[in-house]
Amino acid sequence: MYKRQDVDCANCANKMEEATRNTAGVKDATVNFMMLKMIVEFEDGQDPKAVMKDVLKNCKKVEDDCEIYL
Repeated sequence: MYKRQDVDCANCANKMEEATRNTAGVKDATVNFMMLKMIVEFEDGQDPKAVMKDVLKNCKKVEDDCEIYL
């Protein structure tokens, strides 16, 4: 599943990737800074929309003005 995000630097992208991976319901996540894309793999049985709300909350702790577009 692809998600688009706005990220200012590669270091923030790495921190957002880690924050996403540490979100309940996320099996794996990869952030590509150059492409401004986040790929999120969800654990079985999870509601992607609900998980992504938590992902956004966690990513905003890293960069408070980030946006994630589904």
